[in-house]
Amino acid sequence: MSIEQLAETALAMVAPGKGIIAIDESTGTIAKRFAGVGIENTEENRRAYRELLLSTPKLNEYISGAILFDETIRQKTKDGVPFAKYMADNGMIPGIKVDKGTHALAGFPGEVVTEGLDGLRARLEEYYKLGARFAKWRAVINIGDDIPSGTCIEANAHALARYAALCQEQGLVPMVEPEVIMDGNHDIETCYEVSEVTLRALFDALYNQNVALEGTILKASMVLPGKDCDEQASVDEVAEATLMCLKSAVPAILPGIVFLSGGQSDDDATAHLDAMNRMGPNPWPLSFSYGRAMQSAALKLWSQDLTGNYAAAQATVYERAKANGLAALGQWTRG
Repeated sequence: MSIEQLAETALAMVAPGKGIIAIDESTGTIAKRFAGVGIENTEENRRAYRELLLSTPKLNEYISGAILFDETIRQKTKDGVPFAKYMADNGMIPGIKVDKGTHALAGFPGEVVTEGLDGLRARLEEYYKLGARFAKWRAVINIGDDIPSGTCIEANAHALARYAALCQEQGLVPMVEPEVIMDGNHDIETCYEVSEVTLRALFDALYNQNVALEGTILKASMVLPGKDCDEQASVDEVAEATLMCLKSAVPAILPGIVFLSGGQSDDDATAHLDAMNRMGPNPWPLSFSYGRAMQSAALKLWSQDLTGNYAAAQATVYERAKANGLAALGQWTRG
């Protein structure tokens, strides 16, 4: 695939008023989500739940694509249509999570590095054949006493850049996700500093690995105080800090930025995105790639009656997609 084709796919992922739904939870993670609402964690229940999300009527009005898990991209609808084909037939771009999760960074207590580069070229080749057209790799940056270290940031930036180069080689748009974690009592200024250093390291690494930025999407965390910080920030303060950080570190040639919800409430994640777009115009489209903020209400409703509440659960998915689609245009109104 040419750079022009990668750029075309990347732009389609952040088309005006559209974003990405993240349904790439690992089997272990979705087990916790299911346990929280009393659903048995079987392959069929996982398949049925992913179908509920992807087959939501008119979802493609506000959703441009979905990030799938390895199991999911191999599954089919109840009518026997592979999920990736179902998505493509309904105007949504299939994506795939390809990292192997975080592991302790040897020699640096409290810090982690994402693994999964071994064998990645072959996996990406297979995922392309299965229908994927973009991929995602998540790095995790923790804030605490004397962390993050420069070593942790450098190791994760290098892994993200190598992953991105391999993706483009196989015709997949890389979504690079350096998540600065909300856990902790740090203030918004500390989050800003860590986020800026992390983003600068990432784009330096992407440049050094010859990654074409016009065929790359950034999945960013917002600049927020830690969950345990005594002084929380207003919607506008978060939006202003996040925009300033992005403008200082992210090249304008990037096709777009999608945000993760990162533990925020559904409404807060939408409000922050909306505020940033109201403060525009910005150098890049700003949209969303939400997981829990798109799914939590639907999962709770579906768990109460897997058959009887199916349509009602899908209606909540559509409403969340619509709210975030409007926020991506700066046109959302709370409530």
